[in-house]
Amino acid sequence: MSEWLSREEALERLQVRPQTLYAYVSRGRIGMRPDRADPRRSEYRADDIAALATRRARGRSPSAIAESAIAWGEPSIVTSISTVWHGHLIYRGRDAVALSDHATLEETAALLWALPEPVRFEAPAPDASGQLGRAPAFAQLALLAGQGRPSLGRSAASLCTDAARAIGVVAGALGASAGPDPVHRRLARGWSVDDGGAEAIRRALVLLADHELNASTFATRVAASTGASPAACLLAGLATLSGPRHGGAGEAVMQLAEDAARHGADAAIRRWLGHDRPLPGFGHQLYPEGDPRATALLAAIDNTDETLRSLVAAAIAATGARPNIDFALAVLTRGLGLPRDAPFQLFALARSVGWASHMVEQIVSGSIIRPRGRYEGLLPSSV
Repeated sequence: MSEWLSREEALERLQVRPQTLYAYVSRGRIGMRPDRADPRRSEYRADDIAALATRRARGRSPSAIAESAIAWGEPSIVTSISTVWHGHLIYRGRDAVALSDHATLEETAALLWALPEPVRFEAPAPDASGQLGRAPAFAQLALLAGQGRPSLGRSAASLCTDAARAIGVVAGALGASAGPDPVHRRLARGWSVDDGGAEAIRRALVLLADHELNASTFATRVAASTGASPAACLLAGLATLSGPRHGGAGEAVMQLAEDAARHGADAAIRRWLGHDRPLPGFGHQLYPEGDPRATALLAAIDNTDETLRSLVAAAIAATGARPNIDFALAVLTRGLGLPRDAPFQLFALARSVGWASHMVEQIVSGSIIRPRGRYEGLLPSSV
């Protein structure tokens, strides 16, 4: 079981001021949860604190910094694309939640890609097999990646053109129909969703377009730094997103909802927590006061799903954590009758826009990401 420390214990082990501890929490470097004995107080994950303490003890020499970054997975890359600031998700200086009130994914791409006009994501003719979903998206993007031109030495406009084509291919593979309409309307048609549902899909796509330097974005930038084609860079991001610790969180929320429908919300939550599994769909390290993306999306959905409503009440009572964007996507999926894998599909389509912006930024920077490794136990003892 994970060990949790009180505020005083955390401060003692780190030897920092309370403001520094809170900064670590807001940046996602230390996990936090309400104290189960007193919800007015907080507890802090001991493993995270131990990792931070170890890094501080390593010193600040270049070799120590490089070793620590690789050992703990903390690359440092300067970006002007998005950040989280005081509980708000910011896209190039614009509040993403406010942007989601009216913008399309095409307009959001123009903002993130620094273009003057909305981008067009044209879907190709439907595949002859008629199959739609995650597997066709991987297959068709991989085919495009194998045929694509390297990205080095090309203008940002040229890279954006290739990225838009690749995203159109992904959209078509997920079910977006052909035509001039924004992708959220074409996707809604493919999923047989009415205009109200299309608006909720639009908002979700905007809210998911980018989110700082997460794992899939970093993978995209690594691929871009080698000069891989735009489609190959997006494929690197998509492959990383598919892991259960990243974009696979939506699948876990759907499973939790099904458990709650069978056994009741309280029993389902006890079962998850009893196996020392974090509760999917609730809490976010960057948003200790609540995920604003979830708040915005849930406000746009008429949630009449009693199972999910009871899950919210039971989860807050048990952990104090509020719904995050993964939970909101589950509400959207069940409420509109979307494919069960829709949370991942929406995530993949929307985040492709963010990956493309990071791909361009990385290429323009001209740098290659070269991690340093630690090689232990490889030489014979006689050397």
